[in-house]
Amino acid sequence: MRGQSEAQVVIRKREQFRADRAHLTTFAREYRRQPTEAERLLWSRLRNRQLEGFKFKREYTIGDYIADFVCVEAMLVIELDGGIHATQVEYDKMRDRFLETQHYRVLRFENVEVTARLAIVLERILQILREPAPLP
Repeated sequence: MRGQSEAQVVIRKREQFRADRAHLTTFAREYRRQPTEAERLLWSRLRNRQLEGFKFKREYTIGDYIADFVCVEAMLVIELDGGIHATQVEYDKMRDRFLETQHYRVLRFENVEVTARLAIVLERILQILREPAPLP
């Protein structure tokens, strides 16, 4: 940064941000192409406004993170946790805190919960959707 004007630094940071966002978007696109069985099952019930008319997006970028499912109008993020999440508990906590600073509510379900008790998972999601979204 030494020897660069303030404008050059800002331009470099913007270019880096765009590159990072493009990289994140590529990851999100890949995740959409290769969903887990639990993601595929839950998405079959969330897509096309099937859940009381709420619109969900899949593998949606928020900041530096990719959320499994998001309902922007209700400010709700749904995360499905597979085996890897047992080894990244602190990362998940940090991620949840960031999402909450963006006024999102975060619901987490284990993959096995979705595949074994889908009706209960959907009822819990509906319960949260019916509550007023937090104000920014």
